[in-house]
Amino acid sequence: MCTVIVRVPDDPRHPTRVLAVRDEDPEREWNPLGDWWPEAHPGVIGVRDVRAGGAWLAAAPDRGLLAVLLNRAEGHDLPESAVVSRGALPLAAVEGEAVPAAPRTRGFNLLTVGAAASVVTRWDGTAVHETVLGPGTHMVAHDDVDDPATGRIAAWLPAFAAAPLSATGDRAWWEDWFDVLAASTGDGASSDAAIVRDNRYLGIPTQSLLVCVAEVTADAVDVRYAELPAPGVWAHVHPA
Repeated sequence: MCTVIVRVPDDPRHPTRVLAVRDEDPEREWNPLGDWWPEAHPGVIGVRDVRAGGAWLAAAPDRGLLAVLLNRAEGHDLPESAVVSRGALPLAAVEGEAVPAAPRTRGFNLLTVGAAASVVTRWDGTAVHETVLGPGTHMVAHDDVDDPATGRIAAWLPAFAAAPLSATGDRAWWEDWFDVLAASTGDGASSDAAIVRDNRYLGIPTQSLLVCVAEVTADAVDVRYAELPAPGVWAHVHPA
């Protein structure tokens, strides 16, 4: 039930900007943004899932590549013994590897941001589909890109699109999007429109735990990380 907001610039010389909110079971241990795969993936940093060893978010700063994984509801007909962790996908993406034609995973949306394009790859358990994001602001959650049937996208995509993302003085560019996050908490973390979420009302043990912000250019990624003060609770954080 994670949420990602992406702004693709009109001019490809300008950075693509990303805000990612991670939802996960608070009891499932993770490592913060860091260099967790020095042998298998040198030069790659990310947020690591301790249990499976893969990444929720990964970046190769020297190659100007960023990838974020979001779970989908589909693809649950595989037997557990046949399922491969989705956490390998962001790591493969920032190494320039394509998604297999028939992944042995549960369903997912994989956002990959690079100089050539920003692409959402969708696996629904039946087929792999790619959506290239055009210039503008987009939202991705557990369904399709900019899906108006997803409550939080219908409620908040216009506000994210209207945010100027202007860095002035001590105010970083992401503060404008953080203002939208703060506004989105008015109906509570269990609202269908919530972005900072508590999904237990749906029978899912996940809650929003952390945020990452990133600027991606042709030859660099500036990605920053901050944990929320408590699961499913928004407070003004300072990504670093």
